[in-house]
Amino acid sequence: MKTQTETFRGYGKLFEMTAQTAVECRFPEVETALSVQACARLAGAEAGNGEVRYYGRVHFSIVYEDAERRVCRAEKGVEFTAVAKDERVFPAASARVRLAVENVSVRREGASTFLTALLGADISLFGEQSFPYLAGGELVCRREPVRVLTAHLVSGVAEAEDDFEVGAMGDILQHSETVHLTALACDAGSVAVEGEVFVGILAMKGEDLVSFERLVPFRIEIPSDASHAGCRAEADVSVADVQIRADSDEEKGKCSLAVVLTLRAEACLYEEVAVDAVTDAFSRENKVALAFSDLACEGAGETVRLTERVSGRAALSASIDFSDTLQAVTLQRAEANLVRTESGMRAEGVALATLLVRGSDGSRRGIEMSLPFSVAVQAERASVSVLACGMSARQREEGSIDAEVTLKFALTERVKLSARFVASAEAGEAVRESDSAISVYIPRAGDGLWELSKRLNKSPEEVTASNPDLEFPIREGQRVIIYRKKSV
Repeated sequence: MKTQTETFRGYGKLFEMTAQTAVECRFPEVETALSVQACARLAGAEAGNGEVRYYGRVHFSIVYEDAERRVCRAEKGVEFTAVAKDERVFPAASARVRLAVENVSVRREGASTFLTALLGADISLFGEQSFPYLAGGELVCRREPVRVLTAHLVSGVAEAEDDFEVGAMGDILQHSETVHLTALACDAGSVAVEGEVFVGILAMKGEDLVSFERLVPFRIEIPSDASHAGCRAEADVSVADVQIRADSDEEKGKCSLAVVLTLRAEACLYEEVAVDAVTDAFSRENKVALAFSDLACEGAGETVRLTERVSGRAALSASIDFSDTLQAVTLQRAEANLVRTESGMRAEGVALATLLVRGSDGSRRGIEMSLPFSVAVQAERASVSVLACGMSARQREEGSIDAEVTLKFALTERVKLSARFVASAEAGEAVRESDSAISVYIPRAGDGLWELSKRLNKSPEEVTASNPDLEFPIREGQRVIIYRKKSV
């Protein structure tokens, strides 16, 4: 028995993996830590035998009060290298790593203060994907298109800048940047990534701490020969560098801020390819042993965007009372997961920030506050990103904080394609053919044409030629007649 086997070759996402690593930085002893931050910048990633090595730099900043109750700031950068292990990784694969600072902790040892950043890495591995499949031969075959997602990786760099005025202020103590994508459009020859960067600034104003925030819009055009209208795509944008310049006008009591951001975008374009494969087969002369393969591909679909203003009682890391003066809310951020509930799908998570207060004795404190949320969303299987901005805090009742925040969600559908097809076929013992001229069969109710043909060991064309009035799926009580040409 002759069979025809072909091999599909393409480039796509092979699998995903996650990893964590801790990066530590030492500062001289501080009296009271008010606000701490860590920002991770990826420098590169390499795939090897059974591992992905990724490296970069973590920028630490701390705002603190010294022994004389003066507000001070300190910054340091620490280079890091981390390794994620997985036996499926091979050197020819391409690794794309997305870093996130999951937590920053502070501890004091002797005359030193240590900041430790826990970095989470979401790693996607791309490479050549190939598989053999049965294309035909001396068999009765059922053919169906097997859908495969192939990937095209592109990247680009652009600058975004903005100028705006704020009230009078002194030194800038700390700043943070969070990227939020608002649109991703593919056209012939290019991919356009649009969004906004939330910039939060903590500064001095006399003896007080003040915070400012700004949404800086951006657009990045990435050339790509693989791009076309309607193409599926997903992108990640990170801040590679930031420069902030402040010019004060003491006569007007205002300050002009200029923000210049260097942004790096990495996009993946998905193309759906149909492979004409055999999903089932049999032989009229021999029994056949079929070897099947399963294929699973994952890509990105449509993105749903949603903005919600949520409020409620915030949880605090330290106590507070009416003798405290609320000064600033800084380092706003949020995290969320998609959860299925009895009332439908919801994005549940928590909005976080550092609340800076000043006591009646003039001392300052930094209090971590968190506001849980649950928002109804129209998404079944999606990745969730959320931006927190415009967070405010009020002490209406002594000892508690009522917080309010604007949340901007982007829920990107995860598309999964799966298929089962015949990889190879091997002939077995001969099938004995009935020697009767006519046979009448009582088929199973619910059978389709292919299932019936395979059971009768006849091609679908032969079955329909002998039974032109058959309707599928088979109804209870139908009969099937098979005619065999006899030679005298």
